[in-house]
Amino acid sequence: MRILCTNDDGIHAPGLKIVEEIARELSDDVWVVAPELDQSGVSHSLSLNDPLRLREVGPRHFAVRGTPTDCVIMGSRHILGDKGPDLVLSGVNKGRNVAEDVVYSGTIAGALEGTILGIPSFALSQEFSLETRNAPLWDTALKFGPGILRKVIDAGVPKNTVINVNFPAVGPDEVLGVRVTRQGKRNLGFLKVDQRRDGRGNPYFWIGFERAAMIDTPAEGTDLAALAARYVSVTPLRLDRTDEEFSEALTATLR
Repeated sequence: MRILCTNDDGIHAPGLKIVEEIARELSDDVWVVAPELDQSGVSHSLSLNDPLRLREVGPRHFAVRGTPTDCVIMGSRHILGDKGPDLVLSGVNKGRNVAEDVVYSGTIAGALEGTILGIPSFALSQEFSLETRNAPLWDTALKFGPGILRKVIDAGVPKNTVINVNFPAVGPDEVLGVRVTRQGKRNLGFLKVDQRRDGRGNPYFWIGFERAAMIDTPAEGTDLAALAARYVSVTPLRLDRTDEEFSEALTATLR
């Protein structure tokens, strides 16, 4: 099995080494194609108006001055040659990718692009707490990642589905198990705009997240609830975002 690894935190991110270790538990044929710079929050951006610069940083390791989407396309359509990847792994992200994160995340987007190209794809993210923010518990992803991947691959990943895996912010021995979940939802106040002033007194702004959103009680069965209960969350995400129920109602309305 030929595996293509990418991420959105950049070619030098610690989590990229973790996803490579996970990949090597499954195969010896592992390739890494990751962004030259941090691309967190770029979602499914595709570089159409700028050239892509490619740099070989080591054997089977490449940096692309572009987005995670660019990296998966470059890896599968150019770098790996005629024999493309059999599997795409995106991550391991520093921080969880759950609920609305799925819309913003470059990690998710890397896996989504693999799915669009017809390749079974997984997004992997390691949650951190206030205490572990500067030292995420990567051992949790390392312990549970390979086994989860093997089981899902053996079961078969549907053609238009990406698998979103999130590891809780606890050590491996504190994980209570694995749960298959649905995408959760935070309260509407989780985004904030922080206004500051530079040395010359001119205003500038940071988009950030309210900590209050972290302490909401999540709905049962969601990715948020699984992580809060110390379970690994595995969420199948579909490429087709059509709202079938409303589509039927809309058909009647516009008839």
